Amino acid sequence: MNKKYGILLMQLALTISTAIASDSTEIKKASRPNVVIIMADDLDSRQLSCYGGKNIKTTNIDKLAGEGLKFNQMIASEAMCVPTRASLFTGLYPMRHGSYQNHKRVYDSVKSVCHYLGAQGYKVALTGKDHSTKPASVFPFTFIKGFEPNCVAPTDDYSLDDIRSFITTQANDPFCLFIMSIDPHMPWTMGDPSEFNADKLQLPPHWVDTKEIRTQYCKFLAEVRRLDNQVGDIMQLLKETGQEKNTIFIFLGEQGPQFPGGKWNLWDYGQKSSMIIRWPGVVKPGTESDAIVQYEDITPTLCAIAGGKAPDNLDGKNFLPVILGKQKENRKYAFGIHNNIPEGTAYAIRSIRDTRYKLIMNLSFESKYYNRFMMNPNNKNSYWNTWVEKGNTSPEANQLVTRITTRPAIEFYDLQKDPYEMHNLAGDAAYTKMIGTYSEQLKEWMRQQNDAGAVVDKEIPHSGENN
Repeated sequence: MNKKYGILLMQLALTISTAIASDSTEIKKASRPNVVIIMADDLDSRQLSCYGGKNIKTTNIDKLAGEGLKFNQMIASEAMCVPTRASLFTGLYPMRHGSYQNHKRVYDSVKSVCHYLGAQGYKVALTGKDHSTKPASVFPFTFIKGFEPNCVAPTDDYSLDDIRSFITTQANDPFCLFIMSIDPHMPWTMGDPSEFNADKLQLPPHWVDTKEIRTQYCKFLAEVRRLDNQVGDIMQLLKETGQEKNTIFIFLGEQGPQFPGGKWNLWDYGQKSSMIIRWPGVVKPGTESDAIVQYEDITPTLCAIAGGKAPDNLDGKNFLPVILGKQKENRKYAFGIHNNIPEGTAYAIRSIRDTRYKLIMNLSFESKYYNRFMMNPNNKNSYWNTWVEKGNTSPEANQLVTRITTRPAIEFYDLQKDPYEMHNLAGDAAYTKMIGTYSEQLKEWMRQQNDAGAVVDKEIPHSGENN
C-alpha cells in the first residue's frame, strides 16, 4: 500500500470515528435530513386508532406509526391554536413568547424556528393555516400555496402542486416544511358524516349523551378522515419525489377538540396531543415512547437535527436523544396555562403533570367558567344547550355540566387510573403531601415564567377572530 493511499484511509477512518463519537444531540451537517411536519387543527388525538380510538380507522396515520416512533405523552402547554403554534415555532412557553391569550401576537423581540434553522442553511416554509405567523419579522416563513390558510373556511380544498415544486427544487439544500391542516377545526363541513353510525359511536365519558352531540361527532370524525387522507397524500408525495428516505416526517395533533372540556381547558382532553416521527434508517419502525414532550421542545430539537444548537434561553428541551433511542425521558413535568379571554369571561387555570399524576389550579374558581363558542344560551343550534336541558332532569347529566361550569380551586388526578379526570383526589388526605409538592413545582414554574396568575387574564387588543 503506497503512502498516499494510506493517508486517505486514515482520513476516512478519522471522519467515521468523529461522526460516531459526536454529541448524540446533534447531527453532522453533511447528512442533514429534510423535515416535513403536518399538523392537525383541534384534533381529539385519542380518536386516532393507533392511539386506541374505536370510532374511526385512521389508516394513513396508523401506517406512519407503524413506520416510526409514536409519542404517548405529547402535551400542549395551552389548549388553543395560536399559543400552541407560537410555542411550536419559538420554543418558548406562552407567557414568554407573548401569545398567552388566543389571537394575541407574540412579542416583536422573539425569534423563531425560521431564524434558527435558516442560520443552519435550511429553507423554512409553511403552507396552510397561517394566522399564528405574525409579525412577519418573527415568522419569516417562505409561504407556499397548497393548503387552506383560513381555519374557519367552509372548505378545506388543497393542492400538492406547489408543495411538489418546492420539494423538488430544494434538491441541493435541506428544507423544513410545515403543512398546517385546518382539519378537524370547526365548522365541520367537509368529509362524509354518513360513514359513521351516530348511535354506535363511543362517546368520551365526560360527555352528556344527546342526539345532537352524536350528530356533531359524526361531522367531526368526517374531518378526521379528511386529515388522515391528507397525511396519506403527503406520504405518497415524498415517495414520488424521491425524498422519502432523506426526510423526517412528523405528524402533530395540536391540542384537543372544540367540545366541552377539550380546547380552552387544561384537562388532558384539551392538553394531551399526539406526535409520530418517521426517520428512515434512524428511528426503529413501530416503536413508542412515554417521554414527556411539549410543543416548546420541537424547535430546539429541530436545531439539533440541523447540526446546530438552539439558544440556551429557550424553554424547550431538545429531545433528539429520545428520538435516537439514547434516552427514555425528556422532562420530568409538563406545564399548562389557560387564559380564557377573549374566548369567554376571565378564567385563569394552570397545571402541572408527569406521566402519572396531574394537578390543576383554577385561579378563578369563585367564578363560573364560560366559553362563548360552545356555551352561548342564545345559540339555538348549540349541543351545549341540550346538555343543560338534560341536566334539568338527570342528576348524572347535571353533574357533567357542573363539572364544566363550576370548578374547585384544586384538582388532582391519577392519570393512569382516571385518564379522563373524572375523580378529583384533592380532598383525599392520602394525597395531601403529593399535592403540596406538585403545587410548589407549579408555583415555581409560574415565577420563572413571570406569570402573575389570574391578573394576566384581562381584556387586551386582539387581531382577527379565527380560533
